[in-house]
Amino acid sequence: MRHRVFNEDGEEELVFVMGWGNRWTHENVSWLIGKLTEAGYRVHAFELPTNIDDFKADWLEPIAEYVLDLEEYQLLGHSAGALIGQALDGADNHVYLSPFWGYGERYAEPLLEAASRVPTTFPCLPAGEMDRDALGEKATDHQLATIPRWVSPAFVRETRHAQENLLTIDHDAVVFCSLADPVISLRPIGHRVPADHVVLYNGGHELFSSPGRDRYVELLLEALEEGADTVEARETVPA
Repeated sequence: MRHRVFNEDGEEELVFVMGWGNRWTHENVSWLIGKLTEAGYRVHAFELPTNIDDFKADWLEPIAEYVLDLEEYQLLGHSAGALIGQALDGADNHVYLSPFWGYGERYAEPLLEAASRVPTTFPCLPAGEMDRDALGEKATDHQLATIPRWVSPAFVRETRHAQENLLTIDHDAVVFCSLADPVISLRPIGHRVPADHVVLYNGGHELFSSPGRDRYVELLLEALEEGADTVEARETVPA
């Protein structure tokens, strides 16, 4: 797992766990990190391995051990990063972008179940189309060219197991998501997060690739700083 700190002189700690396939060299991820550092955060960014055979050992434990050294921090998790983030301790506020708490409808449950039983860690399963329709119209050519196209049966098994064993959220998490997201299931969000803690935007799986991303930056930063209270009193119209 790769880790990098942005803005060493930042006044507050922020742990940003990226989604599957995200890299800080992707222009849209870099855009978001830039907004976070401009707000004064020292950003501890984590790039996830795209192939795993043990959710805890490969994804959760390295980050869980790292945050033990942070006295106070805010947590931002995108997609698979939110699957990890909900199991981390110690953050003051939790903000999740399109949390990967369930597979989207385009991934048929019988196929996921069958794939998860194949005993191999070799990436031999198509990940599904990751284009601008899926991610957002601001996804760049460089980003699209470097996203992995294959996952392993072990990846499917471990992520489904983690989703099935999600911890009960005992904090006031804020979720930003799109109703048109083809990658994730929205149902676990509705089951786990109060409706007034959910901010909807128009676009695909990535808020930072959505056409209206600039509109949501201020609210995202407020949610990181103040928690769910900042979105409960605001009415937002997707844009």
